[in-house]
Amino acid sequence: MVKIGILGAAGYTGGELIRLLLNHPSAEIVFANSESNAGNLVSDVHEGLIGETDLKFTSEMPFDKVDVVFFCFGHGKSEAFLKEHAIPENVKIIDLAQDFRLEREGNDFVYGLPEINKDKIKKAMHIANPGCFATCIQLGLLPAAKMKIIDNDVSVNAITGSTGAGQKPGATTHFSWRNNNLSIYKAFSHQHVPEICQSLKQTQGYLDASIDFIPYRGDFARGIFATEVVRTDADIDDIVKCYKEFYKDAAFTHYSDRPIDMKQVVNTNKALVHCDKFGDKLLITSCIDNLLKGAVGQAVQNMNIMFGIDETTGLKLKASAF
Repeated sequence: MVKIGILGAAGYTGGELIRLLLNHPSAEIVFANSESNAGNLVSDVHEGLIGETDLKFTSEMPFDKVDVVFFCFGHGKSEAFLKEHAIPENVKIIDLAQDFRLEREGNDFVYGLPEINKDKIKKAMHIANPGCFATCIQLGLLPAAKMKIIDNDVSVNAITGSTGAGQKPGATTHFSWRNNNLSIYKAFSHQHVPEICQSLKQTQGYLDASIDFIPYRGDFARGIFATEVVRTDADIDDIVKCYKEFYKDAAFTHYSDRPIDMKQVVNTNKALVHCDKFGDKLLITSCIDNLLKGAVGQAVQNMNIMFGIDETTGLKLKASAF
């Protein structure tokens, strides 16, 4: 049984993580930390868990009693936390923030995208869980990088649900603003682009192209749907063959011969990818649930790999038929 601590447990990712771990046959939540909710029932905050658990939030952090700690902090808080707190060397860390995703001197966190780093994840003590947009977009582009056909700038458009903005209310997350609305933000400057480029370079061996990414806010709660356009003369049959080969052993990422839609992945840990060719333009579509494959589902997948548990344990979630 893997004993688990959760920091920042009161947010959207914390609630989804608790939901998954309560139903994981090899996991035991030792503590769910939240300073502002200490002493309150977890189900008082995450109301979807009413009747599922009597776990309470705590301000305590008994690291000596756990095997792994999940950081469900906002971006920038993980690195600061580690500077101020000592976590035993034998305790593994899975960080869902962006603090350690980029390779740099002194950073021992492994980038936790199982489709390309599974062997590294198996041996890692510290994992930097990929970003939600980054996961979706990379899974669309990585087989093309394997073919070494990303030689020109790539046009990317992707739309995400409101849960991607976190639980704290803001001007662009209120229902009255978001409902029946659509907007772009951080055009060409989104924080996930560097990690996308890092993985593409790792897979292709080089990257001289730009990722021209325009993110959209959608008027739905969860999910990401992305399109990526790559210019190439490669034959579509060869491309599809490569995509299927690339993901043949992936536990949750699947190539679809049919066009895909977001409902096929929401509330699951799946990623779906599809390709079409229009002249010299390769149109790739990819989609995930931003809270699961884009966050805590992938984090639990990484935990399973780190502890030698079957990769799919606790994650066999099925999409709704409607």
